[in-house]
Amino acid sequence: MPKAVVYTLLATAFVIFLVFSRNKTNHKNHVPNGLSRRLGYKIPPLVFDPLLLKIERLSEEKGLLGNERSPVDGEMNPFSGHLDNIDEYFGDEGRLNITLRLISLFPLLDNAPENGIVDFEELQAWIVQQTINRLNYRTQKEVASRDRDGDEAISFAEYLPQFSDEDLERNEMSHGEAGWWKEQFRNADIDQNGTLSFNEFRDFLQPEDSENEQIHKWLLTEKIQRMDIDHNDKLDYLEFRDGAYDTFKTYVEFENGGANVPTPEEVFGRLDLDKDKLLRVEELKPILHYLSPGELSYAKYYTRYLIQEADDNGDGKLTLNEMINHEYIFYNTVYEDSIFDNDDDHYHDEL
Repeated sequence: MPKAVVYTLLATAFVIFLVFSRNKTNHKNHVPNGLSRRLGYKIPPLVFDPLLLKIERLSEEKGLLGNERSPVDGEMNPFSGHLDNIDEYFGDEGRLNITLRLISLFPLLDNAPENGIVDFEELQAWIVQQTINRLNYRTQKEVASRDRDGDEAISFAEYLPQFSDEDLERNEMSHGEAGWWKEQFRNADIDQNGTLSFNEFRDFLQPEDSENEQIHKWLLTEKIQRMDIDHNDKLDYLEFRDGAYDTFKTYVEFENGGANVPTPEEVFGRLDLDKDKLLRVEELKPILHYLSPGELSYAKYYTRYLIQEADDNGDGKLTLNEMINHEYIFYNTVYEDSIFDNDDDHYHDEL
């Protein structure tokens, strides 16, 4: 009989957390927070199945978020008639049939080429696309709630109305002050027209996932300030070793399976292009995705984690049977914290 999960939607996190039926799923060897535990950091929720994002959106529209009961408790499926073909994936008890979901999704993953297996590149492309969809969805929600004049662009006053003209005139640059926020707004405003388009606003909300060079520079400047003991806006070797290397090492170890991890001396030497024994913002750019990883970076780590967990024969690829044998890892949160924590705490450390 197919295994099943019951999912719960929480208003505090706007994230779907999936809880497995104890009498149908064996969790003897399951580590639900495995990826966060391996990396040693809290990571954002990553969604494998696009159906879950659709359910999340519809749950908000129907006012189901925040209810003590699951939206699918009982015999009625509240999403019936609202999402195409959803009834075939839910049983009479309102449980999502994840075996059937994996069977239906597998051909969508196995496409480059279609050969009965899903390799790293295919799985990563799929998860990256789900991540992009989620980032766009969160941005759309913010635009809808902030765009008071309906011009489909966000002004500084629309996003941060609490700051007065006097606050902006004082231009205080300490963390969270008007000048600090204004600088981040200007960084995201690529065309410098005073408002943020959809893509600019997405970069502003999720700077770690941006390709904007000005935002990259700001992220690294913020990082350097935290590690720069002598306040010269640069990192010497000891500042780099004690402040940045452990973070870099953690991600590289996970990527390489613990092998071929360069020493702090080797990393510093490669980054120090002008050989002045100091690292500036520009020289730290090659490791930005390690120092300030965004959800798109985590998508790569999540891909590797899923393959490591489900790859029974060790060939680095997944068959449908392997995915079904480990189906719970595709439908479980990778958070380490309680599901009652607010996921906003896990985004934008700098913000």
